[in-house]
Amino acid sequence: MRQWLVWSAIAMLACAEEEVGGTAIPLPPPVRDQDTGGDITPPGATNPTDDVCERWEADRIDLSEGTWTGSIATCDAGTLDEEGRANTLRMVNLYRWMAGQPPVTEDAARSALAQPCALMMHANNALSHAPPTTWDCYSDDGAAGAGASNIATTPAVQAIDLYMVDAGNADTLGHRRWILSNGLSAVGIGGTSEYSCLYVFGGGGTSTQDWVAMPSAGAYPMEAMNLADWATVDAEGWHIQSDVIDLNQAIVTVTRGEEELLVTTNVLPANFGSSSAISFQPNGWTSEPGIYHVSVGNIGASIEYDVELVDCAAL
Repeated sequence: MRQWLVWSAIAMLACAEEEVGGTAIPLPPPVRDQDTGGDITPPGATNPTDDVCERWEADRIDLSEGTWTGSIATCDAGTLDEEGRANTLRMVNLYRWMAGQPPVTEDAARSALAQPCALMMHANNALSHAPPTTWDCYSDDGAAGAGASNIATTPAVQAIDLYMVDAGNADTLGHRRWILSNGLSAVGIGGTSEYSCLYVFGGGGTSTQDWVAMPSAGAYPMEAMNLADWATVDAEGWHIQSDVIDLNQAIVTVTRGEEELLVTTNVLPANFGSSSAISFQPNGWTSEPGIYHVSVGNIGASIEYDVELVDCAAL
């Protein structure tokens, strides 16, 4: 199963932009603020249980991957049909909705780079954000897409769940941070029968959430926490990301009822979809249905929210 591991889009680190196809596409610059001196409210609406489970189940009725028209033998990138692209976009927006973020759209220009990216990954049975020119089916467009995308060894629809769990990527949680970012306005979708690229660079998003978390405040499906025994959110870490709060010295407390639950807090590198981020991994406990209170201090203010993990299948 580990061949399904997915890899983050290249970190921008100190760079303010990434060259894509000869055009500089700026990313939102890091913004550091802050001593607000008070509580910072949860982002967006905290979704009630019925709404979350209804949407989770409705949006996942059709997870078909669609049809790819290309060919490895002729290095034809082809297209991923409308069904596959629509299902992929719906999955992206499902996770964004649960986090209180606005929906994004598919951009044809970004998809025109993501599609040859997916072809190259498939043709070489490998993943790379900087594919060499010696690769089979190499193209400048595909390389530009690879440098600006989340990439996966699965078709496009299935990849979104993998990005959000982010198995094997606990050091950055870059896939999910890009998908949940304030700066995301549009994505590019490329896919074959076995590989996919989700173009996430470009900025332009208008969301102004002070912070975004996964699992998010309010009801959250247990199904989204556990993709498989080898891929769980607990193993990689719950997380909070922000463009306006410096989380580097954050102290996280998680309680369930009267019990304080131990967590291991990690500072994540900047510019994987947010200026600042932390993860916190369960230490000696495992997520189960129930209400968890998350408190984050030592950040010049405080973040307080409740997560209700819900077994939607049992309702």
